[in-house]
Amino acid sequence: MHKHIALLNRREGERHEAFRERWLEEQAPLVRDIEGVVRHHTVVPTDPDAAEFDGIAERYFESLDDLQAAVGTGEDGVRGEGGLPAVAERSAFVGEEVLQRDETGGDTDGLYKHSAFLVRKAGMSHGAFRNYWETEHTPLARDIEGVVRYHTVYPVDPDDAAFDGVAELYFESLEDLYDALGSPGSRDYDPGKEVAAAARDDVDNFLAVEERPRLIGRETVQFDATDREGY
Repeated sequence: MHKHIALLNRREGERHEAFRERWLEEQAPLVRDIEGVVRHHTVVPTDPDAAEFDGIAERYFESLDDLQAAVGTGEDGVRGEGGLPAVAERSAFVGEEVLQRDETGGDTDGLYKHSAFLVRKAGMSHGAFRNYWETEHTPLARDIEGVVRYHTVYPVDPDDAAFDGVAELYFESLEDLYDALGSPGSRDYDPGKEVAAAARDDVDNFLAVEERPRLIGRETVQFDATDREGY
């Protein structure tokens, strides 16, 4: 399934609480009427003061053609929805989601989510990055303690993508997430569990870690018109 991920930041001078109310109460309901959208998620940061974004909006489509027909090409996919502000120059990502692990039956509503927007190391091609991510790192991340669902998202156009990929780890509780991955800080990352620590050590082999934005948040499924078991 293809998805459009928008990284949202509030307007200058606006408080996070006001942004969140405007986004979730005024803008999010409009997505249901966008032709081709079959599932819509919103992710709100658990600690807005430490977060790099004020939220993430995810829209799912059955095909890339449906996605492109809905959001077009070359636009950020956010400003057309009531002018919500987005992270400058890196506001949206279009990719194909691959399910790596699932213990949820497809029900992610209310789960806590660690989203990492991946940037490859300097001097590494996207192809080499993807090969390492798929064959070396993903098997480690799949087994991180407490993870109940794990997606990898690959860009449909790597040459024009803001990131080389997105990794999404779901946990049943915020305590489980912190217990596995460490501090709640947006940039802090000090895993306390064995497999998580091994995965953290491995990212230095293929990622430019300081250029990798991440968000810890709670996901809400705004609507779902898919066969959940197939999601």
